[in-house]
Amino acid sequence: MSSAFNINRRETVKKIGTAVGLSYLPVMSEVKPAAKPTFTLCLNMSTIRGHNLGFIKELEVAAKAGFRSVEIWIDSLQTYLNQGGTLPEARKRISDLGLQVENAIGFASWIVDDAATRAQGTEQLKREMEMLAQLNCKRTAAPPVGATQNPGLDLKKAAERYRAILEIGDQTGVVPLLEMWGGSKNLSRISEVLYVAAESGHPAARILLDVFHLYKGGSSLDSLPLVGKPCIEVFHINDYLETTSPTTISEPDRIYPGDGVAPIQRILQTIRNPDRPIVLSFEVFNKSYYAQDALIVAQTALAKMKAVTKNI
Repeated sequence: MSSAFNINRRETVKKIGTAVGLSYLPVMSEVKPAAKPTFTLCLNMSTIRGHNLGFIKELEVAAKAGFRSVEIWIDSLQTYLNQGGTLPEARKRISDLGLQVENAIGFASWIVDDAATRAQGTEQLKREMEMLAQLNCKRTAAPPVGATQNPGLDLKKAAERYRAILEIGDQTGVVPLLEMWGGSKNLSRISEVLYVAAESGHPAARILLDVFHLYKGGSSLDSLPLVGKPCIEVFHINDYLETTSPTTISEPDRIYPGDGVAPIQRILQTIRNPDRPIVLSFEVFNKSYYAQDALIVAQTALAKMKAVTKNI
């Protein structure tokens, strides 16, 4: 028998053995991509605002409690800066803590009828947006500050004013979210903020809603689906007791989600977006919480939020 035949025979047996061996390998199951989270759980610093911790300590408490997203308050940031802090230092601390600033709460009078006051408010908002951009924050609340007491605000003019600050957002990279306030004489209902956002004619227009303000302002939850998925990026979550009515409920009456009677499950099912997670931010001003340890309050908030979002 020739050596060439033996070599070919060995190669053939080797190939057959390899093929047989491969036939016995376990079939790999198809790897499915991880499901997208429905919500990004976030702490609004109003929740521990009454503890008077200061800007950096508030961030540290949120991170220690387990949050990875926060909503900051402009006045707290400004106090930090006035006391010698800097935006680069703040940004580094935020990064070191593993936090993302999702939104900011400010009170610039950008929507009012008085031209001089509106100009000052718009300039204030511009400065705040520029600061927030340095903290990698992409949004800021734009509530109807200064137009809450007297009804009859021209919503078409409000839309023009909203577009003006959206255009500032184009320059700064920070989008102003049109915030609904249920206790205001203007922009207190879904229909009003939705009109202003749509009438602005700007693609970045977004609205900021809240469980408390939906109840306080008397908006029907049947109107909530009309808002549309792209228009909600941040949503404020809280709860209220059965003993509080829309006419008597006030800011300090907000409580942990799941501790009251608010239709939270229905609301969350309505606003959930299959394309991207909604930033779900816990915002309360509860004096009894302010009397407790700030870390315990923040930890409780996160646990309650996880409980109400678990099956959505």
